Amino acid sequence: MAIPVKLEAFEGPLDLLLHLIEKNKVDIYDIPIIEITRQYLEYVRQLPKEDLNTVSEFMVMAATLLDIKCRMLLPKSEDEDGEEEDPRAELVEKLLEYKMYKYMSYELKDMQMDGEKYIYKNPSIPDEVKNYKPPIDYPTLLGDTTLISLNEIFNAVLKRIDDKVDPIRSTFGKIEKEEVDINKKQEFIADYIMSHKKCSFKNLLSEQKTKAEVIVTFLVILELIKTGNVEVAQSEIFGDIDIELKKPIENISI
Repeated sequence: MAIPVKLEAFEGPLDLLLHLIEKNKVDIYDIPIIEITRQYLEYVRQLPKEDLNTVSEFMVMAATLLDIKCRMLLPKSEDEDGEEEDPRAELVEKLLEYKMYKYMSYELKDMQMDGEKYIYKNPSIPDEVKNYKPPIDYPTLLGDTTLISLNEIFNAVLKRIDDKVDPIRSTFGKIEKEEVDINKKQEFIADYIMSHKKCSFKNLLSEQKTKAEVIVTFLVILELIKTGNVEVAQSEIFGDIDIELKKPIENISI
């Protein structure tokens, strides 16, 4: 009684050939056609004869391999450029194309498996949040003024303050922490802007004596812009920024 043998399943002749090439660890551009053909025919002989469609596909490739084997035994033919033609070239091209699509299918399968891990839900944003509109139109309020220009002026003022410090004498004596009374500074800035109605941002910063006062002043102006008490404008790129009072300043909170 014959012992049934379970053959490894392949998707087609090219899949079997690719398996034999990888199994024998040979260069796909230099296939040892005699050995690969022998192993291929051994597999074909074991195929069940009842499945004629499958057997016929493998037999066509077997005939192709035998044809390549015969042509390799004959004298080499040359192409139009005088170079020798390799009978295996067309088969190698088909194998490379099949290998590319095969591994692409693996990538798509992995992407499908990863996609199954994601969970989606319908939007559930409350109407209060969806219909919210900011009380102040900041783009219209700021106009051409940008944070970049404000930052450049801020850095320029800080540099002038640093330049006033003697690099040698400043290292003498005890270093004390700078302290700024925020409430008094807010009152000073509010009085300054309300008395001038329109003033230069650069001049306002120049009134400050320490780096800490400059920083607090900068923050206070940003808060006044946010609340709509003042409006800033810049006539030219990198130019000074004008601060104009729009409504009385009653209190500031930063």
